[in-house]
Amino acid sequence: MNLEEKIGQLFLMGFRGADVSEESVIAHEIRDCGIGGVILFDKDMVYHRPVNNIESPEQVKELVSTLQNYAEIPLLVSIDQEGGNVNRLKPEYGFPPTKSHFALGEIDETIATEAEGELIALTLKAHGINLNFAPVVDIAEDMETSIIGNRERSFGKTKGRVTAHAEAYIKGHQRHQVLTCCKHFPGLGSASGDTHYGFVDATDTWKHDEVEPYRYLFSQDLCPMIMTTHVFNGAFDDKYPATLSKKTINDFLRVELGFDGVVISDDMQMQAISDHYSLKESLKLGLEAGLDMFCFGNNLLEEAIKADEAIQVVKELVEDGTISEERIDISVNRISKLKSMVTQPGA
Repeated sequence: MNLEEKIGQLFLMGFRGADVSEESVIAHEIRDCGIGGVILFDKDMVYHRPVNNIESPEQVKELVSTLQNYAEIPLLVSIDQEGGNVNRLKPEYGFPPTKSHFALGEIDETIATEAEGELIALTLKAHGINLNFAPVVDIAEDMETSIIGNRERSFGKTKGRVTAHAEAYIKGHQRHQVLTCCKHFPGLGSASGDTHYGFVDATDTWKHDEVEPYRYLFSQDLCPMIMTTHVFNGAFDDKYPATLSKKTINDFLRVELGFDGVVISDDMQMQAISDHYSLKESLKLGLEAGLDMFCFGNNLLEEAIKADEAIQVVKELVEDGTISEERIDISVNRISKLKSMVTQPGA
């Protein structure tokens, strides 16, 4: 790959519409920009329309197949299908019902959680989706104040329960070669604010137990990918939120915890990032921090981020010596390794 092609692999993009044509923006971004992946949503959060990329099982399968056909390098096709409240493939569209992480934690039988993980993975695989942005491994000590807890997105209030059920959930996915992504590093469960809408500080509420599920999952080779949170946490960095923090990603996650899988950002259009950093600044800081992939869902702000513009920004950072091409190569190699872990269409 040339430099632009390598940079393209660093981007996972959202788009509007339940079908795509050869002239569509996303087709251009896949075919001509070589983006690494896409993310699907059921609701258009900008214009408050009920349907975005998902209408029915048949339509989703056709959409994903069309997207992959545009790709020279197979795409990561991702979705937030945690279960319960965060559930893009809903029963009302014709998909199976799912249980929330909280409900599974309350049942507290890991065999049931593994079966739920397997059910979700089978649904995703049947429709060509190969990456689930789940499980949530945040510990929600206070289910009322936590943005994670009050939406029933946490398996529970203790590191033991969260770890056990995250492990089971992941194993259910692995059985069918659907990738999982543990989130939100280094811990969002104690935060009371929502990074979709602005700055959130977890410095005074965060506890070291919140990274223990990650430590265990790494030791069992159960975490090929991690999503960072945009929460600010002075315990790690007194200047930058986790997504843009070298102290958090490189120094703590990479060096201290020994993680060498793919690190992807939470949606870069969340206001905790987009209100405070320009596109160039956020890409520069993210790469310096150790991010491998940037998620731009294009479902939170009216103005979409275009992949070719983002790629050009990174290319200029490389050309002026701010970011080395070797740094890009490291992330591309991690992404390639991740993609090799899933059965690709037609394989």
